[in-house]
Amino acid sequence: MSKSTSPYPALSVDATGNGIVSHAGAVTVLRTAEVTGLTAALSEQLAPWRKPLARFDPGKIVVDLAVSLALGGDCLADIATLREHAGVFGHVPSDPTVSRLVSVLACDAPRVLAAIDNARAQARAAAWAHAGHHAPDHDISAQNPIVIDLDATLVTAHSEKEKAAPTYKRGFGFHPLLAFVDHGKSGTGEPVAALLRPGNAGSNTAVDHIEVTRKALAQLPFTTGQRSGRKVLVRTDGAGASHAFLTWLHRQRVSYSIGFGLTDAMVTALAAVPQNAWSVAVDSEEKVRDGAWVIDATAIIDVTAWPPGMRVIIRKERPHPGAQLRFTDSDGLRLTAFATNTIGGQVQDLELRHRRRARCEDRIRTAKDTGLSNFPLHGFDQNRIWLALVELALELTAWTQMLGFPDHDALRWEPKRIRLRIFSIAGRISSHARRIRLKLSKNASWSDAIVSALTRLAALRAPA
Repeated sequence: MSKSTSPYPALSVDATGNGIVSHAGAVTVLRTAEVTGLTAALSEQLAPWRKPLARFDPGKIVVDLAVSLALGGDCLADIATLREHAGVFGHVPSDPTVSRLVSVLACDAPRVLAAIDNARAQARAAAWAHAGHHAPDHDISAQNPIVIDLDATLVTAHSEKEKAAPTYKRGFGFHPLLAFVDHGKSGTGEPVAALLRPGNAGSNTAVDHIEVTRKALAQLPFTTGQRSGRKVLVRTDGAGASHAFLTWLHRQRVSYSIGFGLTDAMVTALAAVPQNAWSVAVDSEEKVRDGAWVIDATAIIDVTAWPPGMRVIIRKERPHPGAQLRFTDSDGLRLTAFATNTIGGQVQDLELRHRRRARCEDRIRTAKDTGLSNFPLHGFDQNRIWLALVELALELTAWTQMLGFPDHDALRWEPKRIRLRIFSIAGRISSHARRIRLKLSKNASWSDAIVSALTRLAALRAPA
């Protein structure tokens, strides 16, 4: 008998196990959907699209699809991961049933998406109320506003899907525009609006920016029936620097921080400014950054054609090694600018606040890890439904972290990590005294964290 030289144990494998759940940690997501009222709200809002003799509730199917994306799925068929474990996820419909529902919803996409947005807004209000001082809108003011980041991204289409088009980067696919609420340094973020667009959609289309921002503002609990005012900061890159968008933001009376392109005339005017008029910039730790300076250039350049009260702040710095300078850069220093209507505050602090919009790139990366890397369906309206599912999955993950793990490192984990450490923990279903129990692996490093999260979630009351 030969002795194995493998460092791993030799196993005899069969497929006869019972009561085993491979994604037992995902029960935290299910409890979050319940305590925020998302499941009930979706059931109510999508009731008009339920056929009289239908066995499955459309709201439950939509939540199941969102949970499958939160667990790492990237197509409708990945709902099978939930169907395998009815003891945890309940009865999950077949693939044909799911496909038919998505087709039905896509046939009435504007009304369906409005219904889903209503359910999301209700659930968000409950989630933020439960979160207390961990909520994004806790203790906000004009000096400490809640931040909405807007950014677009390219999603490649590998086949001839409806309205897929060539992109400005010589690819082919779609160019969705998204809005996220920034949770700050102590958290991650959550989506509040998204607009699916063909790949050839313009980067700085004001109409699209206005639509997404309007939808994002409608999702904030404290804006119900009233203007949000300066308690909301809208932040984008230079794609948002259009006269129409900035004028609309001015009329909405919200704060903004928008990337601003410099013209040759502006750079020429800036060259006459003495070096001692510039202030040293600060880094992400709010410490002096060598080789970088900032200035309020509102009085130096001509901004009369822009909305009243707008300031332009410019940063100049030595470029990173290997970086290429642009025509508008000067004296070997890279120039970047942004426009804001914030009246007070040091220019260094305002410039640092604007640079923190780079977190939006993290939000887009996590979205692409949660179903946005591919629009799997052929119809454009079907893929609009898919984008709404991606938003729901990201929200469920963010709310699970905010409500279940407020004082744990998991609060800041990105989807890949929280799936590996929390959602994918194995468990076993057992029955005792007419109660169904889920026993997590006692050897798993994060089983105790899951139990603590479920205890917190169980203490919260779902909205009536």
